[in-house]
Amino acid sequence: MTQTVAVAFTGASGMPYGIRLVECLLAAGCRVWLLYSQVAQVVARQEMGLELPSRPAEVQAALRARFNDAGGRLRVFGREEWFAPPASGSGAPDAMVVCPCTMGTLAAIAAGLAQNLIERAADVVVKEGRKLVLVPRETPFSAIHLENMLRLARLGVVILPPNPGFYHHPQRIEDLVDFVVARILDQLGVAHGLVPRWGEEGTEGGEARDGQ
Repeated sequence: MTQTVAVAFTGASGMPYGIRLVECLLAAGCRVWLLYSQVAQVVARQEMGLELPSRPAEVQAALRARFNDAGGRLRVFGREEWFAPPASGSGAPDAMVVCPCTMGTLAAIAAGLAQNLIERAADVVVKEGRKLVLVPRETPFSAIHLENMLRLARLGVVILPPNPGFYHHPQRIEDLVDFVVARILDQLGVAHGLVPRWGEEGTEGGEARDGQ
């Protein structure tokens, strides 16, 4: 059975993680429902020179071409598209990832708000007992941030800050991005070969030092 994963881009720094995640999910044969905020459009342009037009159909066409998605497994929905499948429990995805995730989006999800499709989709995933992964790119965390994360973690939401390890000896920025995306894919149960796993060749000697 093909897994359907909703991916949301919000206005935090870290757009390369989100774009790479979508690429890897499609390569693994998943269906991807992409949602994006207005500020995410600014971040994509600033961090990657990537244009995410305001019209979802244009974003869908551009990303399908970018990722060679001839089968149409990528669908893009607008912020106010309330009749989109992820807006209802009857059409909920198997899992959802907000990557990158702003503290504002995280707080809205923790409070059960649903003022746009991203928040509503996350609310649906939580209430339906599906997996929700949030990738908050902020530092340092305030007590408010931490309390919101704890509240969500107690509901079963996965809080996965994009903190790359270095025991796989990264040589490029892309290696650091892949490390984080690999951890997200692991949470979704999606097979990948992005980075060596601990104990495989090339990882020896790093993790033990972290535990000293």
